[in-house]
Amino acid sequence: MLGKILKVLGGIVVTVVVLALVIYIATGPAQPPADSSSGSWLEPGPFTVGQAEFVFVDTSRATNVNRGIPGRPERTFPTTVWYPQDLAGELPLIIHSHGIMSARNEMAYLAENLASNGYVIAATDFPLTNGGTAGGANAADVVNQPADVSFLIDAVLALSGDSRPFAGTIDEDRIGLTGLSLGGLTTTLTTYHPRWREPRVKAAISIAGPSAVFTEQFYTTTAIPFLMIAGTSDALVDHRSNAAVIPERIDNGALVTIAGGSHLGFIGLAEPMFRFMTNPDTVGCQGVLAVLDEDPNDVYLAMGTKEEGIVADPNAPGVCENLPPPAASHPGRQQMITQIAVLSFFESVFAATEDQRSAARDQLEIALAQDFEEASFQK
Repeated sequence: MLGKILKVLGGIVVTVVVLALVIYIATGPAQPPADSSSGSWLEPGPFTVGQAEFVFVDTSRATNVNRGIPGRPERTFPTTVWYPQDLAGELPLIIHSHGIMSARNEMAYLAENLASNGYVIAATDFPLTNGGTAGGANAADVVNQPADVSFLIDAVLALSGDSRPFAGTIDEDRIGLTGLSLGGLTTTLTTYHPRWREPRVKAAISIAGPSAVFTEQFYTTTAIPFLMIAGTSDALVDHRSNAAVIPERIDNGALVTIAGGSHLGFIGLAEPMFRFMTNPDTVGCQGVLAVLDEDPNDVYLAMGTKEEGIVADPNAPGVCENLPPPAASHPGRQQMITQIAVLSFFESVFAATEDQRSAARDQLEIALAQDFEEASFQK
């Protein structure tokens, strides 16, 4: 009798597993046409990806008290470095900044793809904005993160001998930034802020980063290429006020818009975890609103003055002000578009030859929108 029961249960388990697999395959993201330019840009690059872990400590700056949790006299950075194995010569470096309540591996799919194409990528857990922060992630510490990014650049450049996992060296003329959400804000501050900017940065990407408070004047400190990537169904960072304004405010700025793109759709675990949700930002809003201070605008006001090009926009919706959010597009498609946009943007600036840079520009500015109906490019 027991044997028969076990056989029945075993059959049910097998049926459930097979059904789940069928549903998973059937609901996967539609791929771009096989013969398309975008299809080839989605393929991994020619290099095997290596990964190394470090803990960098900046003893020159302190970590603030956080909601009753004592501060520390230093700032500590658990850091992951992705790199192309067995590639000598000078390599471009990208520093990635994570979002509020997130972690350094939030967009590992981007880091791995860039590394397979010859880039070194470093991402850290910032001391007071990561998801494991004692006392809760604190967005106010973003004012310290541009200096954190500069420190991380120094730390990676200082790797040598057995401590340097990659075979090549860093090309200091090819240093770029990426960042998601609060990390996108960090990227913008590190690139343009008149007092905090990092002059070694030669190209930067903000992914769904807040920017409504920055006027045209703010962006005049440098003319380097800048790209914003954002979705129209983002409930946390309103697309119209923060992304759509980029082309008109930055002379060398551009925007990739993903119709139906959500805020959480950019992070790696969204595919497939959030595949079946109408919009995963409903979950994201619950978590983020729980750790924001009473007036989130206080964070922006601490960044600078009107004279520096920082002015609160009274018409910009606040974080998660417009709920419920619109339906989101497939997170897998959203991540495909993001992966192609990030790689082609950096290649359009950092590739070795003009032919390669030109091909990357064509992919970013023309082919991406041709191959993905959700994507559009504006310069």
